Amino acid sequence: MNYPNGRRGSKTNLAPKGKTKPDFSNRGMSLEEDINVTNEYYLQAGVAVVHKKPTPVQIVQVDYPKRSAAVIKEAYFKQASTTDFNGVYRGKYIDFEAKETKNKTSFPLSNVHQHQIDHMRAVQAHDGISFMIIKFTPLDETYLLPSSAIFSFWEDQWNGGRKSIPYAYITNEGIKIPFHYQARVHYATAIDKLYF
Repeated sequence: MNYPNGRRGSKTNLAPKGKTKPDFSNRGMSLEEDINVTNEYYLQAGVAVVHKKPTPVQIVQVDYPKRSAAVIKEAYFKQASTTDFNGVYRGKYIDFEAKETKNKTSFPLSNVHQHQIDHMRAVQAHDGISFMIIKFTPLDETYLLPSSAIFSFWEDQWNGGRKSIPYAYITNEGIKIPFHYQARVHYATAIDKLYF
C-alpha cells in the first residue's frame, strides 16, 4: 500500500493476527493539543468555530542580546483566566475547560478554581453551553461532563463533602468521547447528545 508520505507499507508493519483494537497509547499529545487539532478540523470542515483563549500575561523584563533572540526573563499573569476554550457550535455559544488527571477512580476538584466555576455558572445563566472535558490518562478515556453536574460537588467540598468527583459519576452523567483520526476529541457528538 502506498501512503500519502510516499513511503510504501511493508508486511512487517501489519498488526499481529487477532489484534483488532487499535492502540492509541503512544499518540504523544496532551488533551489540550488534541482539542486544538479537533478545533482546527471543525473550523476547516465548517462544523464549529472554537478557539483556545489566550492567557493574559504582563511582560516585565526582556533580555535583548539581539533582536531575533529576545528572551522574556520575567512575566506575570495579568488576571486569573476563565476557561480554556470558547466559540460557537450550531448557533450556540460554547465555553469549556479541559483537564487531565492521572487518577483512575476520581477527578480531584483541586484541578478546578473558583473563578472557573463562577465563569461556567455565568455562561449557563445566559443560556450558553458550558462543560468540562476530563481525560483519565491512565485509562485513556475522555468524557464531556456538563458544568451543572460539577456545581453540587464544588459546593459540597466546602461543607465537609468529598473533594473529588467519582469516576462512576462521570461515566454516568457525562458522555464518553472516543478518539477519532481527524477530530481527536470529537466533543461535538457529545454536545449533540446532551444539548440538541
